[in-house]
Amino acid sequence: MNNYSKVEIYILKNNGNREQAKDFYQEAFITVWQKVKNDLFIPSKEDEYNAYLYRVAKNNWIDYLRSKKYIKTTHLSFESAEEESDEQNSDNFSESVYKNAMHAFEKLGDECKQILTNFYFKKQSLKIIAKAFALNEASARNKKYRCMQRLREIVFNKN
Repeated sequence: MNNYSKVEIYILKNNGNREQAKDFYQEAFITVWQKVKNDLFIPSKEDEYNAYLYRVAKNNWIDYLRSKKYIKTTHLSFESAEEESDEQNSDNFSESVYKNAMHAFEKLGDECKQILTNFYFKKQSLKIIAKAFALNEASARNKKYRCMQRLREIVFNKN
Protein backbone atom coordinates (compact mmCIF):
# COMPACT_ATOMS: atom_id res chain seq x y z
CA MET A 1 0.00 0.00 0.00
CA ASN A 2 3.01 2.31 -0.39
CA ASN A 3 1.69 4.77 -2.93
CA TYR A 4 4.03 7.52 -1.84
CA SER A 5 6.72 6.79 -4.42
CA LYS A 6 4.25 7.17 -7.30
CA VAL A 7 2.99 10.48 -5.92
CA GLU A 8 6.54 11.71 -5.33
CA ILE A 9 7.61 10.83 -8.88
CA TYR A 10 4.57 12.61 -10.33
CA ILE A 11 5.13 15.78 -8.30
CA LEU A 12 8.89 15.85 -8.99
CA LYS A 13 8.23 15.51 -12.73
CA ASN A 14 5.75 18.39 -12.54
CA ASN A 15 7.79 21.22 -10.99
CA GLY A 16 7.58 20.08 -7.39
CA ASN A 17 10.06 19.04 -4.72
CA ARG A 18 10.20 16.25 -2.14
CA GLU A 19 8.75 18.38 0.66
CA GLN A 20 5.75 19.24 -1.49
CA ALA A 21 5.36 15.58 -2.43
CA LYS A 22 5.26 14.62 1.25
CA ASP A 23 2.72 17.36 2.03
CA PHE A 24 0.43 16.49 -0.87
CA TYR A 25 0.62 12.77 -0.12
CA GLN A 26 -0.29 13.42 3.49
CA GLU A 27 -3.22 15.65 2.50
CA ALA A 28 -4.46 13.02 0.05
CA PHE A 29 -4.11 10.28 2.65
CA ILE A 30 -6.16 12.27 5.17
CA THR A 31 -8.81 13.06 2.55
CA VAL A 32 -9.14 9.40 1.53
CA TRP A 33 -9.13 8.23 5.14
CA GLN A 34 -11.97 10.63 5.98
CA LYS A 35 -13.98 9.45 2.97
CA VAL A 36 -13.49 5.81 3.95
CA LYS A 37 -14.34 6.59 7.59
CA ASN A 38 -17.56 8.36 6.56
CA ASP A 39 -18.51 5.59 4.10
CA LEU A 40 -18.22 7.97 1.13
CA PHE A 41 -15.66 5.67 -0.49
CA ILE A 42 -15.73 1.92 0.01
CA PRO A 43 -12.86 0.19 -1.77
CA SER A 44 -13.46 -3.45 -2.57
CA LYS A 45 -9.74 -4.15 -2.86
CA GLU A 46 -6.49 -2.48 -2.03
CA ASP A 47 -5.77 -1.51 -5.65
CA GLU A 48 -8.86 0.71 -5.71
CA TYR A 49 -7.71 2.43 -2.54
CA ASN A 50 -4.21 3.01 -3.97
CA ALA A 51 -5.57 4.34 -7.26
CA TYR A 52 -7.97 6.68 -5.47
CA LEU A 53 -5.23 7.97 -3.18
CA TYR A 54 -2.97 8.63 -6.17
CA ARG A 55 -5.78 10.42 -8.06
CA VAL A 56 -6.57 12.64 -5.07
CA ALA A 57 -2.89 13.61 -4.66
CA LYS A 58 -2.50 14.20 -8.40
CA ASN A 59 -5.66 16.34 -8.64
CA ASN A 60 -4.62 18.36 -5.59
CA TRP A 61 -1.22 18.97 -7.20
CA ILE A 62 -2.82 20.07 -10.47
CA ASP A 63 -5.11 22.44 -8.55
CA TYR A 64 -2.07 23.84 -6.76
CA LEU A 65 -0.21 24.42 -10.04
CA ARG A 66 -3.21 26.28 -11.42
CA SER A 67 -3.63 28.39 -8.29
CA LYS A 68 -2.43 31.95 -7.79
CA LYS A 69 -0.07 30.74 -5.05
CA TYR A 70 2.04 28.89 -7.62
CA ILE A 71 2.03 31.34 -10.50
CA LYS A 72 5.44 32.90 -10.56
CA THR A 73 5.69 36.41 -11.88
CA THR A 74 8.85 38.30 -12.53
CA HIS A 75 8.90 42.04 -12.49
CA LEU A 76 11.48 43.67 -14.65
CA SER A 77 13.19 46.42 -12.78
CA PHE A 78 15.38 48.81 -14.65
CA GLU A 79 15.94 51.17 -11.76
CA SER A 80 19.32 51.63 -10.16
CA ALA A 81 20.00 53.51 -6.98
CA GLU A 82 23.42 54.42 -8.31
CA GLU A 83 22.42 55.84 -11.68
CA GLU A 84 19.40 58.08 -12.17
CA SER A 85 19.68 57.73 -15.91
CA ASP A 86 18.66 54.08 -15.60
CA GLU A 87 15.28 55.23 -14.31
CA GLN A 88 14.77 57.42 -17.36
CA ASN A 89 15.88 54.60 -19.69
CA SER A 90 13.38 52.30 -17.97
CA ASP A 91 10.53 54.72 -18.59
CA ASN A 92 11.55 55.06 -22.25
CA PHE A 93 11.82 51.28 -22.64
CA SER A 94 8.43 50.64 -21.01
CA GLU A 95 6.82 53.32 -23.13
CA SER A 96 8.42 51.85 -26.25
CA VAL A 97 7.19 48.34 -25.47
CA TYR A 98 3.70 49.66 -24.75
CA LYS A 99 3.59 51.67 -28.00
CA ASN A 100 4.85 48.68 -30.00
CA ALA A 101 2.21 46.40 -28.48
CA MET A 102 -0.59 48.91 -29.08
CA HIS A 103 0.56 49.50 -32.65
CA ALA A 104 0.51 45.74 -33.28
CA PHE A 105 -2.93 45.44 -31.67
CA GLU A 106 -4.29 48.18 -33.96
CA LYS A 107 -3.11 46.20 -37.00
CA LEU A 108 -5.33 43.29 -36.03
CA GLY A 109 -8.74 42.96 -37.60
CA ASP A 110 -11.80 44.15 -35.71
CA GLU A 111 -12.93 40.63 -34.86
CA CYS A 112 -9.55 39.69 -33.37
CA LYS A 113 -9.41 42.93 -31.41
CA GLN A 114 -12.85 42.29 -29.99
CA ILE A 115 -12.14 38.65 -29.10
CA LEU A 116 -8.85 39.45 -27.37
CA THR A 117 -10.33 42.44 -25.55
CA ASN A 118 -13.29 40.41 -24.35
CA PHE A 119 -11.15 37.50 -23.20
CA TYR A 120 -8.13 39.23 -21.66
CA PHE A 121 -9.47 42.58 -20.48
CA LYS A 122 -13.15 41.98 -19.85
CA LYS A 123 -12.40 38.45 -18.55
CA GLN A 124 -15.28 36.91 -20.48
CA SER A 125 -15.40 33.14 -20.83
CA LEU A 126 -14.96 31.49 -24.21
CA LYS A 127 -18.55 30.32 -23.93
CA ILE A 128 -19.81 33.92 -23.81
CA ILE A 129 -17.45 35.01 -26.58
CA ALA A 130 -18.55 32.08 -28.74
CA LYS A 131 -22.18 33.04 -28.32
CA ALA A 132 -21.45 36.70 -29.24
CA PHE A 133 -19.73 35.62 -32.47
CA ALA A 134 -22.17 32.79 -33.26
CA LEU A 135 -19.45 30.14 -32.90
CA ASN A 136 -19.11 26.99 -30.88
CA GLU A 137 -16.71 27.11 -27.93
CA ALA A 138 -13.94 25.14 -29.68
CA SER A 139 -14.05 27.50 -32.68
CA ALA A 140 -13.85 30.52 -30.38
CA ARG A 141 -10.81 28.99 -28.66
CA ASN A 142 -9.13 28.37 -32.02
CA LYS A 143 -9.95 31.88 -33.24
CA LYS A 144 -8.52 33.41 -30.04
CA TYR A 145 -5.37 31.33 -30.50
CA ARG A 146 -4.99 32.43 -34.12
CA CYS A 147 -5.52 36.06 -33.12
CA MET A 148 -2.78 35.78 -30.48
CA GLN A 149 -0.46 34.16 -33.03
CA ARG A 150 -1.15 37.01 -35.45
CA LEU A 151 -0.47 39.57 -32.73
CA ARG A 152 2.85 37.87 -31.90
CA GLU A 153 3.82 37.90 -35.57
CA ILE A 154 3.15 41.62 -35.81
CA VAL A 155 4.99 42.41 -32.57
CA PHE A 156 8.05 40.45 -33.61
CA ASN A 157 7.89 41.72 -37.20
CA LYS A 158 7.48 38.28 -38.67
CA ASN A 159 4.87 39.25 -41.21
